Amino acid sequence: MKKGHRRNDPSSEPRKDKGGFRQFARSSARWTGRPIAFALAVLFVVVWLVTGPIFHFSDTWQLVINTATTIITFLMVFLIQNTQNRDSEAVQLKLDELLRSTRGAHNALLEIEDISEEELDEIKNCYTQLAKKAVEDLRSGKTDLGTPDVKPNATDRR
Repeated sequence: MKKGHRRNDPSSEPRKDKGGFRQFARSSARWTGRPIAFALAVLFVVVWLVTGPIFHFSDTWQLVINTATTIITFLMVFLIQNTQNRDSEAVQLKLDELLRSTRGAHNALLEIEDISEEELDEIKNCYTQLAKKAVEDLRSGKTDLGTPDVKPNATDRR
């Protein structure tokens, strides 16, 4: 906790995003993920099926379900993507904090998502070699515990 931070002090709480598209997207994603939303979608389909004979299974009757599902799917893609982007960014920041605060961790990995494919492959190869050595050690009765060094300069180059 920061110096002077008190748990019950509202001014010290993290700032929440209280409006706009982000809040709408988050609320919508939560609501549509609930069982009641699924039940309503099933009910909509059942009502559509039951009305088929009433409308003589016309082209307009078919167009209703096609149009409704297309529009809903189209809009949900953006809502889900927004929520996924935000959640992914939050997880990335948490991982960054774990790396930053872990003694012996490679700080170059804090921005690994921004490096080239070649650099990613080089780093992955280093970790693959560590994993292979760990498996060999286990098979020969040794321990795989510890924090072995990764090849020097594998993650520091940029």
